[in-house]
Amino acid sequence: MRDIFSNVLLFAQAADEIGQVFDRRVMLIFPAALLVFLLPALLRRVYPTRLLFVTILAATFFSTLLYAYDDFWYVLLTADAAIALILLFDGFATLPVIGQPFRVRRDVDRIASLARPHLIRLRIENRTRRKFRLTVKDDVPPTLCPDTEAFSERTLPGRSAETFEYEIKPKERGLFRLEEVALRVRSLLGFWHRDITIPCESEICVYPNLRQMTEYDLLARTDRLHQLGVRVARRVGHDNDFERLRDYQLDDQYKFMDWSATARRQKLTVKDFQMSRSQRIMFLVDCGRMMTNLSRNGLTLLDHSLNAALMLSYVAIRRFDAVGMLCFSNRIINYIPPTSGQRQMSRLLHGFFNLFPEPVESRYDEAFAYLASRCRKRSLVVLVTNVADLVNAKAIQNHLTNITGRHLPLGVFLRDHEIFDPLTNFFKTREASGFRFQASDSALALSAEVRSLKSEAHEFWRAGAAADILNWRHKVINDLKHQGTLTLDTFPEDMTAPLINKYLEIKARQLL
Repeated sequence: MRDIFSNVLLFAQAADEIGQVFDRRVMLIFPAALLVFLLPALLRRVYPTRLLFVTILAATFFSTLLYAYDDFWYVLLTADAAIALILLFDGFATLPVIGQPFRVRRDVDRIASLARPHLIRLRIENRTRRKFRLTVKDDVPPTLCPDTEAFSERTLPGRSAETFEYEIKPKERGLFRLEEVALRVRSLLGFWHRDITIPCESEICVYPNLRQMTEYDLLARTDRLHQLGVRVARRVGHDNDFERLRDYQLDDQYKFMDWSATARRQKLTVKDFQMSRSQRIMFLVDCGRMMTNLSRNGLTLLDHSLNAALMLSYVAIRRFDAVGMLCFSNRIINYIPPTSGQRQMSRLLHGFFNLFPEPVESRYDEAFAYLASRCRKRSLVVLVTNVADLVNAKAIQNHLTNITGRHLPLGVFLRDHEIFDPLTNFFKTREASGFRFQASDSALALSAEVRSLKSEAHEFWRAGAAADILNWRHKVINDLKHQGTLTLDTFPEDMTAPLINKYLEIKARQLL
């Protein structure tokens, strides 16, 4: 114990002697050196680059030569002074430290479509006479999925401007605000860079897929709607709405002759009829927890539902029908009464583009009660939802069958790939390889065969569970059909064409 105490005293005496020799004021060099980097960063957002730190480390390495050569200090001092002057010149003479030398303008269409490319242009203008090397990064939310995070560094000459283009592919609907553009300007020698943020406010409203309407018009004019999967429904009988009188043609039927007009005009005249107009279509879109599932292209079931509903609305409005929409979860989210005309499309787009699924249980009773109080005329009621449990299936079955006499119900049930894929993959695997077990003398081959059997058994039980759910789902849909409800069972990404075909079939059969 006495030896330990004596060693501690000796260490304290040695430390005191070192402290008397070492001048503690030398320690002030370190905070002074840090201020050289902190002050520009705090005041003007000027930061050192990797090249600057490499240069300082190289100068520090050469300082170790003083241990070998005592007369080398004046050369080292001259080199350090030269490096310091070069760094100061590069930082304060070649960087835009004072003022705002750049002007930014963003050119972008305010309306974008979901999951479709949308072009954005940035025009950067250099208002000074000096040229700068800069990197550009726009303030784009990650949900808009830009094809580039930041543009590569390039030189912008003085009194000039350059346009940067990139595309976004939104994966969510809604209103997005782009508030600023970030520029990183590098000094002439590359020892410093300055980050500049320039305010540039823009708004992008991401709507459901609007370009599908343009594609529909183009294919309709060229009689190529079959490329979208839309079939021309054969009409049963004739429409009863009188449209006009016209001259008789050789292929006209005599029962449509208007003899009064023929006698008055002294010319054979027939009646022309048109498809029934001003019929009503009412969409009931479920926005509850079952619509939060993602499809294979990354969109939610609600996104696909709104895309298909708006596309069918566009087709129906072109046929002079009235379209309305009701979105609900555990409450009534929004309601647009059914009307016709092109303005109705704008109401539907602006009313539901900023709508998202909610993690709550949907209240079908409130939705149908609200519909009964607001929509009294006979309508085609299209319920778009996802069925995965017995409680919701029973509620849907009760409410759709209750309105069968007053309205024409159509239940659109979206399929879930997580349920259908295990069964499909299992049968594909069975067809490709088969289920075989052959005895083998090799223990290694036998163990591999057993592992294969275990893997196939796991897939078998998954496929069996999926088949049980699908059988129950098929029974629910068949019960609805037998009770007078029209049904449509489809995958969400393939929903648009079958829904339009169902509408055209209803119009052709005059069910509404």
